[in-house]
Amino acid sequence: MVSFQKKICQIVRKIPKGKVLSYKDVARKAGRPRAYRAVGNILNRAAGGWRPRIPCHRVIKSDGRVGGYRKGVKRKTALLKKEGLIIKNGKITSRAKN
Repeated sequence: MVSFQKKICQIVRKIPKGKVLSYKDVARKAGRPRAYRAVGNILNRAAGGWRPRIPCHRVIKSDGRVGGYRKGVKRKTALLKKEGLIIKNGKITSRAKN
């Protein structure tokens, strides 16, 4: 049996560049749809270094806002923009056309 924490990491690791999931989406995919706050806490610890290469910046709030990030919201926004997402007023509006 895989722990909830490991499931979260596996799900987030699979989010491709330029795509995002909400904390609620990740919780639902992990089988615990109401545990979206726990997802945030798990990812906060993961960004602290115990789980390298987890793209935590690709998990956002369900209303489209960028949300928090251990390394700062400016950094999270910059990473998402670098991956081609368009962000206005703290919300992801769309994906840049290539």
